Amino acid sequence: MLNEPITAVVVAGGDAVHLDQIEDVPADAYVIAADSGLDHARRLNLAVDLIVGDLDSVSAKALADSEGIPIEQYPTDKNYTDLELALDAAVRLGAERIVVLGGHGGRLDHFFGNAAVLTAPSLSNRNVEWLAGHAHVYVVRRWTQLHGSVGATVSLLAVGGPATGVVTQGLRWPLANEALEPWESRGLSNQFSSPIATINLESGILLAVIPGA
Repeated sequence: MLNEPITAVVVAGGDAVHLDQIEDVPADAYVIAADSGLDHARRLNLAVDLIVGDLDSVSAKALADSEGIPIEQYPTDKNYTDLELALDAAVRLGAERIVVLGGHGGRLDHFFGNAAVLTAPSLSNRNVEWLAGHAHVYVVRRWTQLHGSVGATVSLLAVGGPATGVVTQGLRWPLANEALEPWESRGLSNQFSSPIATINLESGILLAVIPGA
């Protein structure tokens, strides 16, 4: 058991992770590679602390070059994705902030599955972010502060049920103690009206998506 790492970075598979995605990652973050995320981590010169997954897609070279790094290996026939297992490892290590890199591209069902696991109850007391391609996704449970340029797009999507008591500041079209439903598109394509925006809600879960370029 580690001494409560503040930030855990989970490097997932899928399309390659961009170098600019790691600019805001603390140098002392605990890095977990989920299967082929190890290849991405090595390309970005990230020092991996733990490898998790069934290892069915990571390259043999990346594994060979990572001798000595602890591995939590699981059978290929399992009930959880490699990303979900890596997130569970981050929780067990005591991470307060979890940043997922990658995990986009490829199969559409995997993309939706990756988005879904970020809202798991086991992550309810963590600050969870997802850097997927050029997009930055925040999981909002009670309060979150967003950073973006004025005029940049941000969408608010309810997940798993209605998000109630939603209050926003710093967005062009504010919400004042309102509800967003998971089957409606009302929260799509809002815009930053200031460089910092805040989101508060009474109940439910929102994904705040800044799509980027």
